Amino acid sequence: MRRSVFTRLLVVVVLIAVCSIAATAWLATQLTQASIAREQGRELASDHRIYTTLLDYAAGHRDWSGIDGYVEALVSGQPGRRIVLVTKDGRTVADLGAAGGRLPDRASAVVDPLDVDPVLVPGAPADRIDKRVLGPFRTPIDFRDREDRTGTLYCLRLVRKEEARLDCRERDLPFDTAADFFALLDLEDLTNACLARRSLPPADLDPDFTPARKQSSGVPPPDEPAVAACVAAARKEQLAQYVAPPVLLYLTNPAGTPTTAISLSGNGLQVVGAAAAVLLAAIGVAAFAGARITRPLRALTAAATHLSAGSDIPPVPVRGQDEIAGLTRAFNTMAANRAHLERARKAMVSDVAHELRTPLSNIRGWLEAAEDGVSDLDPALVALLLKEALVLQHVVDDLQDLAVADAGSLRLTPERLNVAVALEQLQAAHEARAAQAGVTLTVSADASLTVRADALRLRQVLDNLVSNALRHVPAGGSVTAGGTAGNGEVVITVTDTGPGISEDDLPHVFDRFWRADKSRSRATGGSGLGLAIVRKLVEAHGGTVDVTSATGAGTTFRVRLPELS
Repeated sequence: MRRSVFTRLLVVVVLIAVCSIAATAWLATQLTQASIAREQGRELASDHRIYTTLLDYAAGHRDWSGIDGYVEALVSGQPGRRIVLVTKDGRTVADLGAAGGRLPDRASAVVDPLDVDPVLVPGAPADRIDKRVLGPFRTPIDFRDREDRTGTLYCLRLVRKEEARLDCRERDLPFDTAADFFALLDLEDLTNACLARRSLPPADLDPDFTPARKQSSGVPPPDEPAVAACVAAARKEQLAQYVAPPVLLYLTNPAGTPTTAISLSGNGLQVVGAAAAVLLAAIGVAAFAGARITRPLRALTAAATHLSAGSDIPPVPVRGQDEIAGLTRAFNTMAANRAHLERARKAMVSDVAHELRTPLSNIRGWLEAAEDGVSDLDPALVALLLKEALVLQHVVDDLQDLAVADAGSLRLTPERLNVAVALEQLQAAHEARAAQAGVTLTVSADASLTVRADALRLRQVLDNLVSNALRHVPAGGSVTAGGTAGNGEVVITVTDTGPGISEDDLPHVFDRFWRADKSRSRATGGSGLGLAIVRKLVEAHGGTVDVTSATGAGTTFRVRLPELS
């Protein structure tokens, strides 16, 4: 996971897809079920009324012979509704309502007061027997005492079991209570027969049909779940002759379709299958997109590996305009700059060696000649050696200035400088050399023009520019230094009438050790570091330097420094 962007992207997409699919499926299912429930609400309310009406009839009658009047009342005012009652052996009890036709494959409900549907009748008893069905009992179960407080029931039970010959005086009880006791004893016989078939001991029952708390002597405690099951079966057997037999209820709505409740639970496999298909599609799209996204990253990784090994690499192809394309372009620019810097480094090493080799070779040659007695160590030779040493010192000083500037450690002492005064000092320093070369040197600047700069470093900049100009301008030419102000900056220009710089060489004038004369003769140039130092010093002052030139049309250098307000 931590090593692969593709894996992380794929996992994130899969997690999002799983969560979104699950949430969408759940929400769609809930909304659909709620919508269906609302649509079916009216029909189900009517169906519930039909079911409860038929259930009332079945609980109070022993057959369905008089049901037609009830059914006609139910279908009246509902055109298109059809009610069909069919016994379990296939006999039609009632068929009223809309024109006949093929019945639905599945019944809407089973009307049986001994097996009430708890879905259609909320609050139905646990044994699902309608409380209104009393049969041989006279008192509804909710109005009976929990136990026989008179002892009559216990007495009757002993007499029935022939365990005693007693007069239980049931004649002294209310008629309903006595009838309930005899009906309970009949139910108890049916329950014990059921228990016997299950190889379980008999049980005595209380008036509420639960095992009696105090059993007859010698009877072990009953198995309550088994007793409850046998009581329910015995009650249905006992009450079956008092109610109408079960019938299948078929209901159709005005469209002719059954009005059964609809549930989406059976469509779970379809929902899961659709979600899996969507998930696989999401994984496929994520894998394809991830491969497309990470392909340029892999190319960049391979290129960076080759680059770190010191190998030259071709540019990495750029595809598109997105962030990765921007990263690729930045990498290509970095690789190109690195290659350029590497070439510049190698060239600089070669140039430094070349600049130092000539004066060192001269000094060594003259010293060896003096040591061998070939030449005398006279004042002329000493002056020559001193000149070569000064050349070496000049190259080393220039390299030191560049190294300090590159490291950002160049120390400046800025102060308020008058540009006109600085140019006059520049003219005084180079006037003799200009006159010796037959070149006219002039300066001009507004007396109020000032800048904030390091006096020594600014003088070093101007000295390098004027020295270069004087070196290249032929006799009879001119060099002009001036200063102007505008747009919040001071522009100091050094213009000469020399041969100019070709268009191909112009971008390289500020490169280190660059010379227009490829022979690198001392007669036509210095160390090749002067203009590079000029650029570094000007940038250290927060300014810029540029050059314009054309072959045969002279050259103009412009130093732009912030104006001192």
